[in-house]
Amino acid sequence: MKPFDPNELIARMKSVLRRSAHAAGAEEVIEMANMTIIPDEHRLVINGVELFMPPREMALLHFSATWPNQVLSRQQLLDEVWGSDYEGDPRTVDVHIKRIRDKLLANAAEWSVKTIRGVGYRFEEKHDG
Repeated sequence: MKPFDPNELIARMKSVLRRSAHAAGAEEVIEMANMTIIPDEHRLVINGVELFMPPREMALLHFSATWPNQVLSRQQLLDEVWGSDYEGDPRTVDVHIKRIRDKLLANAAEWSVKTIRGVGYRFEEKHDG
């Protein structure tokens, strides 16, 4: 049997459950600190300011926000947002993460996406200092 990462297995199982739940209805709105993520409307509200989010950015942000403070690999993000059969450049995740970071920073969000070098990304609450 091939070795596996338990966190990745849990993320993949949650992804399958979320996709099946999404087929039955609307995606969950996520509210945290000064930010609300409204996936079905492709909107992000930060400090009362509404921002339109393109579909991939919204899906990436929404998935990351469902796993706050946990490192998600580029492959996990690709599988969830682009689908496990995606054959394009995996660096597309990096481009979308940069756009999300820019929006969070420009609107003084209390959350950010941190790069964990050689591993992936972590959606986390900002800490001053």
